[in-house]
Amino acid sequence: MTMAGGAQMAGMTDPDRIWTEAAGRLRSEIGEGAFSSYIAPSAVRADSAGQLILVTPTAYARDWVRKNALRRMNELWLGLDGLARHLEVRCRAEMGSVAPASQVAAGRAEAPVATNVVPMATVGPVADGARAVRAAGLQERLNFDSFVEGQGNAFALAIARQAACWADGHFNPIFFCGPYGYGKTHLLNAIAWEAQRLRPDAKVVYLTAERFLSTFVRAMQDRSTAAFKESLRGADMLLIDDVQFVGGKASTQEELLSTLTALIEDGKRIILSADRPPMALTEVEPRLRSHLASGLTCPVEPADRALKLAVARSRIAALANLGVVSGEARPDVLEHLVDRTPGSMRELEGAVNTLAAVAGARLSALTVDETQTLLGSALRGGPERRITVDEIQKTVAEHFTLKQADLLSERRTRAVARPRQIAMWLCKQHTTRSYPDIGRRFGGRDHTTVLHGVRKIEELMALDDQIARDVEALTRKLRG
Repeated sequence: MTMAGGAQMAGMTDPDRIWTEAAGRLRSEIGEGAFSSYIAPSAVRADSAGQLILVTPTAYARDWVRKNALRRMNELWLGLDGLARHLEVRCRAEMGSVAPASQVAAGRAEAPVATNVVPMATVGPVADGARAVRAAGLQERLNFDSFVEGQGNAFALAIARQAACWADGHFNPIFFCGPYGYGKTHLLNAIAWEAQRLRPDAKVVYLTAERFLSTFVRAMQDRSTAAFKESLRGADMLLIDDVQFVGGKASTQEELLSTLTALIEDGKRIILSADRPPMALTEVEPRLRSHLASGLTCPVEPADRALKLAVARSRIAALANLGVVSGEARPDVLEHLVDRTPGSMRELEGAVNTLAAVAGARLSALTVDETQTLLGSALRGGPERRITVDEIQKTVAEHFTLKQADLLSERRTRAVARPRQIAMWLCKQHTTRSYPDIGRRFGGRDHTTVLHGVRKIEELMALDDQIARDVEALTRKLRG
């Protein structure tokens, strides 16, 4: 860059141009992985006072930016902005009405518009589509309209909508990962339906990894592998669900790697899912793992209680539209159902379906006691019982081979501190105790210590599969 060009760039006032330049420099400093996950899905907006704000899709992304990138981001921004402004960072849920930053710079932000960090599809899902169902497995009810958004899946949903809109393929492949039963298959189905609707002439292919495997094996047996390769490599968008199932299958992994490489080279879109992040798929050959991790890894986190309640209400509404039930279930009945079904969303939907089938037209009149009587053993754990802080402490200590006294002690080693935080999180989820009360029962700790522990476990469950599995196992023990 010439000195004149550098000086001109340093005196820019258009926030969009400044952000493009600053983000490009930040990408080279923090690396492609972190940039793609946290910075790229964000956008610069301005509030009613003209304050420039980096809007992230989720609170987790906001916290990551504040901790790891905001200071450097403002250094880069101030070096380019002729008006010496600075950036704040907020998540989309915190924003009211904001205007694109470029409108503020041009003095045109008289009527603020709703923030739109990620391009959103505004059209309804298809009801039929011959191309989209070319590879059997798509379910019509699994679309964006029926997907319930919550804290644990907001980022994944935003990325899925962006992919379905055929937005610029900055992230390729997109890899959704998370525990079974929390929406990965739903997102892949929704992407396939919406992408096909928006581009009816495109070839959208959806496959489970199991189907990919069986079809490839059959093609080898029939000596028709050339036709198999052509059918997939001609796709404009290829979606493969549950990729972990190709682990240990050397020839299938080789074919999948070749397919992904060919599609990426041709600029085609690839969407994948698995129960773990790419680099945690230890059964998968390293070269394939590397390709799977080369785009955007997008976690789908376990649902919190609020999201589960929303899913239960959504399922009841869908069954009401089908005439299976009439009216809505009482809030305390749905809360009881959610609390007695601490597993995945699939298990929760199964419990709702069972309740709807048993209750029918009586659903809106059912009490909690009647619900328990009607469903009986269909609800996990039989009759509801109260979970105590003492029971949680004993269960967690046994799970981690500790003594209950360790959780109450002053020890701060990782081997004790993390189980203690998990126990605090379980107490907040499964008892009515307040933060100060929980703190008192953990050796007289301050309520801020408990709050920090609860938030830490919520954060780690999205990043650490082992912690997510520990929490789910402990929840099952407590409920069962």
